[in-house]
Amino acid sequence: MSNISSILVFSLSGFSATVNYRVTLFSLTLLCYCLIVVVNVSLILTIILDQNLHEPMYIFLCNLCINGLYGTAAFYPKFAFDLLSDIYVISYVGCLLQVYVIYSYATIDFSILALMAYDRYVAICRPLEYHSVMSVQRIAVLISLAWLVPLWCEVLVISLTSKLKLCGSHIQKLYCENWSIVKLACSSTKANDIVGLIVISFYCAHVVFIVYSYVRLIKSALKSKEGRKKFTQTCVPHLLCLLNVTAALLFDTMYSRYGSASVPQSVKNFMAVQFLMMPPVLNPIIYGLILTKIRYRVATLCLMVGQRFKLRLKV
Repeated sequence: MSNISSILVFSLSGFSATVNYRVTLFSLTLLCYCLIVVVNVSLILTIILDQNLHEPMYIFLCNLCINGLYGTAAFYPKFAFDLLSDIYVISYVGCLLQVYVIYSYATIDFSILALMAYDRYVAICRPLEYHSVMSVQRIAVLISLAWLVPLWCEVLVISLTSKLKLCGSHIQKLYCENWSIVKLACSSTKANDIVGLIVISFYCAHVVFIVYSYVRLIKSALKSKEGRKKFTQTCVPHLLCLLNVTAALLFDTMYSRYGSASVPQSVKNFMAVQFLMMPPVLNPIIYGLILTKIRYRVATLCLMVGQRFKLRLKV
């Protein structure tokens, strides 16, 4: 508890590069966050309200959108507030909470993408067994694990970080990040390093599983015209989302640990917010544009809303 009493707040030096563009960045941030909320909530409501979309793939997609809202809520409101402030600080507890939410968001994303890969594998490679394998009970268990395991992993990570004795309070980012806090420690970080390596390895295994699933999927899809059609319609958006999330996270992780100090702060900031900006916006848009059922349902809902709005204007 000694580090809690000595370090009450952290300073975020990443904002030093935003001073001259605060109003512009605030406007773009507000626009981006509004877009994230609108596209994700639209997709969530579309899936919940349409009984025809109560299938495993769409249920997983709904959870992916909910997770996008969960993760971005830990960054955008605080970031927008800081852009209009003259002091860029965050409390010790608030910093750990932000780390917990952002890290659990990233790992939940990978868990859900792994489930979506498994769902597509069963649908294309074992179509006759699909309904028995992807039963309602199994889906409920898989979704629960996709949320609870990452949340528990991050509880472990944050509990270890909170026990470190810190000798500094200067974080060179726009938001709190676990590695940045660990680097401030003047006590041993071996436990943090080991647990961090285990967690990273665990989610790297998710990527290996997804790649293996898609190798099997492609082999199976090439055997028939119907298989190729199903792969194009349902697997291509998943692959695009996977590449989107993986590239953004790898970008941030590699730079956080091995980035050069000579890189301009503005470039560092852009690299740091990639996985909080691109996946939450692009994932629902990609699925909304490519998946026929969702595209049709969203278009129908928009037409209904437009017609009701016109009727109210006439009245």
